[in-house]
Amino acid sequence: MELDAMNEKRTLVKQREKSARTGGKLAEEVFCRTLMNIASILIVGVMGVILVSIFYKGISTFSWNMLAEDMGSGFYLNRGGGIRNAILGSVYLSVSATLLALVIGLACSVCMNVYMVRCPRLLHTARFLLDLIWGVPSIIYGAFGFSLMVFFGLKTSLLAGIITVTLFILPIMIRAIDEVMKTVPHGLSESVLAMGSTRSELSYKVYLRQCFPGIVTAVLLAFGRAIGDAASVLYVTGESARSPRGLMDNVTTLPVAIYNQINSPSAAIQDKAYASAFILTLVILIISLLSRYISKRYQKYRIY
Repeated sequence: MELDAMNEKRTLVKQREKSARTGGKLAEEVFCRTLMNIASILIVGVMGVILVSIFYKGISTFSWNMLAEDMGSGFYLNRGGGIRNAILGSVYLSVSATLLALVIGLACSVCMNVYMVRCPRLLHTARFLLDLIWGVPSIIYGAFGFSLMVFFGLKTSLLAGIITVTLFILPIMIRAIDEVMKTVPHGLSESVLAMGSTRSELSYKVYLRQCFPGIVTAVLLAFGRAIGDAASVLYVTGESARSPRGLMDNVTTLPVAIYNQINSPSAAIQDKAYASAFILTLVILIISLLSRYISKRYQKYRIY
């Protein structure tokens, strides 16, 4: 009888401990879930306020003349003109830099995931260095690009801006594509090589096909950083009141134009900065939607 009573007591103690642990885990789960929900609501709310303010103030000051006319010499003195030259400058610079970074970054990512896998230490070191370079502020790239221009005796131009922005978004492009390629099953690569395929065939017939939607996302990420950054091009592109006609011409980008408009003493020019920000946000939104459509369309061509 005493033994049965002791066993019952032990069972009750264990049940209470289990209930306490379960209750503690449940409370912890509820706390973490509540904290994540609050953080998500705050982030979405802040982004919503920013977007609504940009669209509301931008639409109220937007006019089609801003798209059809260059700035001209009297734009910042409120003497008319548009921002066509800034739009074209941003498109020329960001598209060219993204394409150049894609060519270099795709080759680097393929090399890391196909050829460098046999040297894991070297591969981890390369990824660590790319992560460090990714975190370098964009103004440092602008200063570095300006130093290169001074060293080689070059002047501010669209070409200098393309090179600088390419260096700026290249680590982003490489690491984004690399993370996508890491998801390809190792067994798939071994199977392809076991059938007699070369590593070049593995690279461009398997990896590119498998990772195409992710590559589109990487291009979008790099393009968004390229078209929306002002610090990296502030010292290397110069400024121009007309649309660029060649690689050696000075060019004004939308972020730089917005920065100059905000700093203008004229309230009318400051209001036009919201219209410029509205156009920049709209361009990025269109590119985002287009990339998502392409990504979903080619998702069905994956092997697994």
